Amino acid sequence: MKSERKKLIINYQNVSPELMEAIRKKYPLGWVNHTIKVKTGGDAFFFAITIDTDDTSYLIKVPVKIDNKSEKDDEDLFEETPDTKESSDGFNEEEEQETEKEE
Repeated sequence: MKSERKKLIINYQNVSPELMEAIRKKYPLGWVNHTIKVKTGGDAFFFAITIDTDDTSYLIKVPVKIDNKSEKDDEDLFEETPDTKESSDGFNEEEEQETEKEE
């Protein structure tokens, strides 16, 4: 009869050196893009990565920085500002000077 693997949830700060090596092997380019969101009840949740060993399946809680900026903040970065160097014909002054030099 096949034995069931243990299932453990541990915090990233409490990972053993052996398990840290398994993380490095499974995620050689880093685990940031491999996190999963785990709901714990109500509105609570945490982010984790998974690691399986011969006898245990680990769910490892990892720290994740959540971006709380609103879309309005992003829009403010891209507000149009008038270009004071633009002339009435659509060329800026530097381009006009270069064109005059070439003639």
